[in-house]
Amino acid sequence: MTYSIEKVTTLIGAHRFGEKTANIGFLLTDSRSLCFPEETLFFALKSGRNDGHGFIPDLYRRGVKNFVVDTVPSDYATAYPDANFLKVLSPLEALQRLAERHRDEFDIPIVGITGSNGKTIVKEWLFQLLSPSYTVTRSPRSYNSQIGVPLSVWLLREQSQIGVFEAGISQPGEMLALHDIIQPTIGVITNIGTAHQENFRSVEEKVREKLILFHDANTIVYPYDNETIRQCVAEGDFKGEHIAWSEKDDNAPLYINKVEKGETETVISFIYKKGKEQKYVLPFIDEASIENSITCAAVCLSLGLSSEVMSERMAKIEAVAMRLEVKVGQHGCTLINDSYNSDINSLDIALDFISRRPDHKGRRRTLILSDILQSGIKKEELYKEVSELCVERGVEKFIGIGTDLMSQSDKINVGEKYFFQDCTSFINSPVFSTLRDEVILIKGARCFGFDNISDMLEQKVHETILEVNLRALVDNLNFYRSFMKPETKLVCMVKANAYGSGAVEVAKTLQDHRVNYLAVAVADEGVTLRKNGITSNIMIMNPEMTAFKTMFDYDLEPEVYSFRLLDALVKAARKEGITNYPVHIKLDTGMHRLGFNPKTDMEELIKRLKSQNAVIPRSVFSHFVGSDSDDFDSFSKMQFDLFDEASKKLQAAFQHKILRHIDNSAGIEHFPERQLDMCRLGLGLYGIDSRDNRILNNVCTLKTTILQLRDVPKEETVGYSRKGHLTRDSKIAAIPIGYADGLNRHLGRGNCYCLVNGQKAPYVGNICMDVAMIDVTDIKCKEGDMVEIFGDNLPVTVLSDVLDTIPYEVLTSISDRVKRVYYQD
Repeated sequence: MTYSIEKVTTLIGAHRFGEKTANIGFLLTDSRSLCFPEETLFFALKSGRNDGHGFIPDLYRRGVKNFVVDTVPSDYATAYPDANFLKVLSPLEALQRLAERHRDEFDIPIVGITGSNGKTIVKEWLFQLLSPSYTVTRSPRSYNSQIGVPLSVWLLREQSQIGVFEAGISQPGEMLALHDIIQPTIGVITNIGTAHQENFRSVEEKVREKLILFHDANTIVYPYDNETIRQCVAEGDFKGEHIAWSEKDDNAPLYINKVEKGETETVISFIYKKGKEQKYVLPFIDEASIENSITCAAVCLSLGLSSEVMSERMAKIEAVAMRLEVKVGQHGCTLINDSYNSDINSLDIALDFISRRPDHKGRRRTLILSDILQSGIKKEELYKEVSELCVERGVEKFIGIGTDLMSQSDKINVGEKYFFQDCTSFINSPVFSTLRDEVILIKGARCFGFDNISDMLEQKVHETILEVNLRALVDNLNFYRSFMKPETKLVCMVKANAYGSGAVEVAKTLQDHRVNYLAVAVADEGVTLRKNGITSNIMIMNPEMTAFKTMFDYDLEPEVYSFRLLDALVKAARKEGITNYPVHIKLDTGMHRLGFNPKTDMEELIKRLKSQNAVIPRSVFSHFVGSDSDDFDSFSKMQFDLFDEASKKLQAAFQHKILRHIDNSAGIEHFPERQLDMCRLGLGLYGIDSRDNRILNNVCTLKTTILQLRDVPKEETVGYSRKGHLTRDSKIAAIPIGYADGLNRHLGRGNCYCLVNGQKAPYVGNICMDVAMIDVTDIKCKEGDMVEIFGDNLPVTVLSDVLDTIPYEVLTSISDRVKRVYYQD
């Protein structure tokens, strides 16, 4: 669903600068999330740390042409000739107003959810319960803020039959704007807790603020047994139908008359609106899940879902993978990561989770907790309550991090307890190094950096290094760009650790030089880039089904090559509350490796893509089989024609722009007329022309040093299995590089050589795991001298030719234990 730029200008009451035609389908507030620049409207929001106006030049270069601003660049006509600037007093209020006007277009049930805990779980479970019967549009993840809510509501489309949106607040005066945007027909409050209590004078004031969401709602759902909520609802004089649920009052519209917990499931019996007793089975036994399920049941029943259907679906409800993450730790430990938020209520939920998991019984329970911020409770009372929870839930070791916990250490009545000022102090202490065979709950406010606890790295020391010339890399980039039109986008391959060069530094350089996409093989490679500050779009070429959540968490865009993968990805995205996640469709035009069949699969592919809103095609591509050789030109033409027809068919089925790309490194040079919307640059970026194997600008030089020199008489042997036979008295040098570092064993026994002081030194005998021996009899050298394995003076293609392989294999074989050193000429 798109709006013309003229319509948007009117809806938000903006003054327009620029006259370019545009249709808006996507809203953007974070430049790192850019995916569809052609139809994106960027809101230049300001915060305490950032000003969105500063990202306009970069976004414009990346293809965004429509901006909502409070200050128009003085040189907009010359610096941004293709742009539209919509000037408003407040870009945030304009974003909210646009979402509000968009919401007005839909006369469907809209569920608005608020509360201190459980909002996201209730939203996701409602999706699971309702989506088999309705097309449900819901908030992605926990998009419940002043920015997140309008971005969520914008996702409503023509096919939407029910909307489910969260609304979160942290201070008075925030809910009115969210009410106007969501305009719920059904209002839900899950519970009330201490989160953000410091910004409210009382719990009652916070409840009243949250209940503003329900003004004008047709139905409100709330826990009747919570006295504060019950009283505030009564005072509010809400006109809509009240569906209060209670475990105590049999006059409540939804009366829970029995809750029976088993080992792995709970049977919940209920009476709805004085009808007959019914029940459902919930596959969870913790209190939070039980309460959340009852809230969901109330909403489903109010929407007319039969109790039989609801019960059938409730039995299959799945956990929402958002907060409590269970991971295998070192030294026999199990890690429970719950750093999503930090308040007393969520701590209780997490400790309850640990105490009820059957695989944790009999194992020692450890809690690593940071200061609890913004609780609104006096420190003495807060940490006394924390202590009581720990005792009740069986915590045996308590590790507190933060100045507040240090000052309140006497309040923690756990047998074994330790306190540290920050994470670094803890990590450097013996307490950290002696964690063994424990179930460890990691519960901390994000500002404490608890991710460092599990991200310890060992320092790598090795005398063999790979020098990476970043200037040469850029020169190669520009060489291939010279074949391309200015508007053609570029994907740069940084998979396999950037072909052995070191993905992080290479990616940073490419990002600085404005490449449009980076591509890696698997999700873990993309995570490494994200954790090191890479914000460019990242494509995953070989997505694994076990890594979907990782891709979602780190904004990594997967290639999709089969219906099985597509269906699994859609299911995973729905579970995570994700919509319009960008994917890249791969067609098999002749490689016969991976991809949809462009002749037989297109109609079904289009049908499946259009029948859901979890994922959306961002690009469609294929691989040339032989663009590196003129011998395959006729086959390449056949491939292109197949791709051209199928990709156009896919584009015709969608309103938004789908990028098409088939040219690889050799194709950019050999088939510049087939560059389409985007090209992919791989081996050529690293200095090797795949058309003729010539070196463009050498990027990588593998070096080591001479460890030891020794004189060995003729007829002696060198190395394992006595394969290095000497025919003369020789001087043999040992160098600290072996097949574990990536030096192929087949280069040994005189098959290849390295350079010592510019002279050839052949390998003698078998190459060992960590050491190789070379003959330096005729070379003037000494221990400590540099040895070039390949590089500026010895092309890597010399090694690949000896091995009867391609340069890719040599480059990507360089081990991670080889230190990378980066420089620019």
